[in-house]
Amino acid sequence: MTASTTDQQPAIVGRSLSKVYGLGARASARALASDDPRTAAAAAGGYLGAHDVDFAIARGEMFVVMGLSGSGKSTVLRMINLLNEPSAGELLIDGEDVTKVSPARLREVRNEKIGMVFQHFSLFPHRTVRDNAAYGLKVRGVGRDERRDRADAALEKVGLSGRGDKFPHELSGGMRQRVGLARALAIDPPILLMDEPFSALDPLIRRDMQDLLVQLQAEEARTTVFVTHDLNEAMRIGDRVMVMRDGEVVQLAPGPEIVAHPADDYVSEFVADVDRARVLSATDLLRPARLVLHVAERPADALVRLGQNEVNGAFVVDDQQRLLGVATDDRLADLAHRGAADLGDAVGAPYDRIEPTTVVGDVMHLAGRRVVPLTVLDDDGRLLGVVPRAVILSALSTAREPAHA
Repeated sequence: MTASTTDQQPAIVGRSLSKVYGLGARASARALASDDPRTAAAAAGGYLGAHDVDFAIARGEMFVVMGLSGSGKSTVLRMINLLNEPSAGELLIDGEDVTKVSPARLREVRNEKIGMVFQHFSLFPHRTVRDNAAYGLKVRGVGRDERRDRADAALEKVGLSGRGDKFPHELSGGMRQRVGLARALAIDPPILLMDEPFSALDPLIRRDMQDLLVQLQAEEARTTVFVTHDLNEAMRIGDRVMVMRDGEVVQLAPGPEIVAHPADDYVSEFVADVDRARVLSATDLLRPARLVLHVAERPADALVRLGQNEVNGAFVVDDQQRLLGVATDDRLADLAHRGAADLGDAVGAPYDRIEPTTVVGDVMHLAGRRVVPLTVLDDDGRLLGVVPRAVILSALSTAREPAHA
């Protein structure tokens, strides 16, 4: 996953987006202006699909929208390319409010900027895999030879090189979904919309498709909006996740933040069963080191501080706060007995260094086996903090607590 963190203009912005199904513009406006838009829409014979939704999606971001059936996630996705025209609000693509453009301009935006991958493949059974992948190019009027070359290149990206002459019925479900992805990639859109594209696949094939998407995102950093009802999938692929309920946004944050700090009981129910070991990183669980000694300290004084902090080992740093090593109580006692002036000879105890981005599940087996916790340094060797075993166990606990606790 590669998200843009620059100050450039977001690729997609939604402002107070609402969608009422089954009512005309005036009736929708009246329902949305009421104190209870959902009830008002229903009383008028309509249905509130989304209400007052705000988001800004950075260029190159993998943005995931998730929720239960009827939460409004697909409504939001389809408002982005105006397959569902918003009843209220603004939808900006590259700064242009596409809710106000002419039909001709909207077609241009869709053709030039947006690709879409559907849940049920939507392939033409009578066309070859290559022709299916090239279909979007054909609609755009691209010449035959160029269509073929670009379709083959897209098929190669998704692992279907050499299968262009096959027909959809000759492929597995996972392969057919790869064709659907290749069709979207062939037009090389800056924005890719994916509406629960892997939900119909078997678990192992689904995992392969997630791996493929993560790989493509790392290589191309395409702005992608991905809809799913599967929290593990959302956490695995998303830079940020927008959780929806009853057409409204409940929480919008990076996955680890949602897992660690769910906004309410609804979100807590979602995250209760997530594989936290594959979501949380060292940064998410980082704590200050309990005791840090300066190398110029006297061993006798350092030994006293160990006793006061009730620890058997401590980090030793220099003037720039770079970690020199770990000193134990045994080593400090020996140096103090010999009258050593500083801690230069005190370091040497083993410790386990991990990167800030390390996934907890990859290192939890190391926790608790050293005199100091798992140790996190920056690129210059300065001590950022530690990940204690107790914090890991607490974070991975499946105990459900009220959101206000």
